[in-house]
Amino acid sequence: MASSLDIAGINKRFGKGDKSVEVLRKVDIHVAPGEFLILVGPSGCGKSTLLNIIAGLDEPTEGEICIGGKNVVGMPPRDRDIAMVFQSYALYPTLSVADNIGFALEMRKMPKAERQKRIDEVAAMLQISHLLDRRPSQLSGGQRQRVAMGRALARQPQLFLFDEPLSNLDAKLRVEMRAEIKRLHQASGITSVYVTHDQVEAMTLGSRIAVMKGGVVQQLGTPDEIYNRPANTYVATFIGSPTMNLLRGAVTGGQFGIQGAALNLAPPPSSANEVLLGVRPEHLVMQETAPWRGRVSVVEPTGPDTYVMVDTAAGSVTLRTDAQTRVQPGEHVGLALAPAHAHWFDVKSEERLVA
Repeated sequence: MASSLDIAGINKRFGKGDKSVEVLRKVDIHVAPGEFLILVGPSGCGKSTLLNIIAGLDEPTEGEICIGGKNVVGMPPRDRDIAMVFQSYALYPTLSVADNIGFALEMRKMPKAERQKRIDEVAAMLQISHLLDRRPSQLSGGQRQRVAMGRALARQPQLFLFDEPLSNLDAKLRVEMRAEIKRLHQASGITSVYVTHDQVEAMTLGSRIAVMKGGVVQQLGTPDEIYNRPANTYVATFIGSPTMNLLRGAVTGGQFGIQGAALNLAPPPSSANEVLLGVRPEHLVMQETAPWRGRVSVVEPTGPDTYVMVDTAAGSVTLRTDAQTRVQPGEHVGLALAPAHAHWFDVKSEERLVA
């Protein structure tokens, strides 16, 4: 049965006194039983440190970690009933695939017949039954990662922890393994926490996402909430590829004025005259009669889409258009967006203006 995870008031400092460095600050996250939580952010944001604290590989300076309602701070990793999948696979090179998968079960004195049954079940689930007699050196990167997941899955733990498990794989394998991890989570229902710097992995895998920066959770929500209602400009520009366009302008007479044009977008009330407009690349369109104009600088075909970068008086913006777009660098185009897709942020705090 899946267990809950409660991260309560977690602070973490390295060093002492004036030379101490705070890497996590007041992290509070409740993970429901069976949920798949993603910790996403750039290098140095604290996500791996938080995962290590959950695993028991490090201890918090303050706060509690509760698994299934039990505070596990100070408890050795082996007693927390968790399984961890690492970026480096961490397989035993001298053991076969079957022995790698069953190693933890053997250490727990599980009877041989029961252990073999569990190995076979996990291998069938991961589609690696034909590899059970091989050594890790005889496997591809994707096969090694399946074995690493199989070793974790065989234990049937309370909690799965994933530490950037796909970073060493090529682009095609990453896509395949993302689908595999999602399928395994749906089949097992085990509560999972997954660390990544890849926002595509975060959006496709997570039932909820915690976006981190500087040791602080900037926003916690579903992929839809994170993408469509970002809490601040950091979340808005970190999640989404190409990144969200941000334009600084002034609210006057019910219009949003930027350098070179005035857009009738019904901006939200603001005590400040200046605000930031955020717009996703797919919500900008080229429209010949639009008053806001610019010069095409770069055209990037990607197959299903074409990215068009346009230099305007208010700054450079990126559009996501369809594959049939025939615009060329150097052309002058008009730009428009639907008011429903406008995001508004405070210039000073960079926080979202409308809840």
